[in-house]
Amino acid sequence: MNQPNNKNHLLILVSIFLLLPALFLNAEVNQSYERPNRIIFILSDDHRYDYMGFMDTIEWLQTPNLDRLANEGAHCSEAFVTTSLCSPSRATILTGLYTHQHTIVDNFAPNPGTHTYFPHYLQAAGYKTGFFGKWHMGDESNEPQPGFDHWESFKGQGVYYGPLLNINGKEIQYSDDVYTADLLTQHAINWMNEQDPDQPCFVYLSHKSVHQEFFPAKRHEGIYEGNKIKLPPTYEQTKTGAYKELKWPEWVKNQRISWHGVDYMYHKSGSIHELVTDYCETLMGVDDSIGAILDYLENAELSENSLVIYMSDNGFSWGEHGLIDKRHFYEESARVPLLMRFPDAIKKGQINTSLISNADIAPTILDFARAEMPDYFVGESAKETFNHIESTSKRKKIFYEYYWEYDFPMTPTTFGVRDSQYKLIRYHGVWDRNELYDLKNDPYEMHNLIESPIHQERIISMTSELYDWLKDTNGMLIPLKRTIKYRWGDYKHMQQY
Repeated sequence: MNQPNNKNHLLILVSIFLLLPALFLNAEVNQSYERPNRIIFILSDDHRYDYMGFMDTIEWLQTPNLDRLANEGAHCSEAFVTTSLCSPSRATILTGLYTHQHTIVDNFAPNPGTHTYFPHYLQAAGYKTGFFGKWHMGDESNEPQPGFDHWESFKGQGVYYGPLLNINGKEIQYSDDVYTADLLTQHAINWMNEQDPDQPCFVYLSHKSVHQEFFPAKRHEGIYEGNKIKLPPTYEQTKTGAYKELKWPEWVKNQRISWHGVDYMYHKSGSIHELVTDYCETLMGVDDSIGAILDYLENAELSENSLVIYMSDNGFSWGEHGLIDKRHFYEESARVPLLMRFPDAIKKGQINTSLISNADIAPTILDFARAEMPDYFVGESAKETFNHIESTSKRKKIFYEYYWEYDFPMTPTTFGVRDSQYKLIRYHGVWDRNELYDLKNDPYEMHNLIESPIHQERIISMTSELYDWLKDTNGMLIPLKRTIKYRWGDYKHMQQY
């Protein structure tokens, strides 16, 4: 008779112990849940992925409600936009299409008016839908848009104080002491309160914050005054000439002294530290908005069966590669914060490391709502990526595009592809270097490997993937728009050029 092997028994017990958390997490995926009674999508502007208190990027930054949202839900740590610019990104979220497909290629390209926005499918599934805030999708209009039962918006970028809101077709001017983020949040809560408790509702709460110029709520002014950030490792390279040794593109060096460069930030003379503290004080208004929404859900006893999503339309650079703002495909620009809370379906406190794109937002919301999913969406639902110990990402790559703008000509047309380790960036319309970065070994994107002999096969393969993506999604023709600018000269008439 064989004697029992105590060592093997011990190994089995240890294995079971290690597997238990995964078993419990995976079990939650299979549990049935009712579709959310409230779905609230909160979108901010220009909020970079790591400027949240729990990320510990800035020791003095406090975001208690963003932290609360992450603790009570999931932090999607690998979230990206496919175009790092306001209107194109917002259009991708709403239409489920890439920029070259919806053709709103920049902040002024016309909206073709032919798109179906994903809230339309929520309406068909029985949800009442409301929009509150910044539309800014290729035009200045604040007019009500299809897919929403209730509408409150402002023209273009809007203002931080004293907004003029179009509320269901009627314009209402608010006084200069009214802070726009507070007003929109309260109106969204009031609208939800007016609905029958059993009526499913969807709220799209779209903030102007934290777009420059930065104006915090009065209660937050000066809170961070005098604080400084630790400048990134790539801050000095374009100034010292090290960019040549690092094989960075020439346009990066040239942009340092432009509107979007650290030596001439928005054509002002202030320090980068002063701008960052203004930015962070303005961010506190968004944080308060999130807190007000979470408190409303709790007080209304709707907290457990509500899906809350927070995201930014793009990221933001604060000195990386000598740049500020967005548009480029470096991590700080294209990577965004993404938090999701749904206690009935998403285990709290988890970090979801799956690659998620802004093109995935519409299918994810519709999936949770059990609504019809159109087959033309280019994204995929992220619902099944939650509640796992390790990443279960369906998406293996993020594709990126940005089209040259007449008003900001320093940044070239850009195409890129990024997987879990490598990023390839290709430029169009300038005679300049392309870029390849190993993000695991070079997270600050300092060492361009585009000329590295051992990476040439990878470069060829990723380039092929990039062009296959463009070809398969009808993106091989660059979308153009009318560009008409006016100037006053020594003429009696306004001239076009």
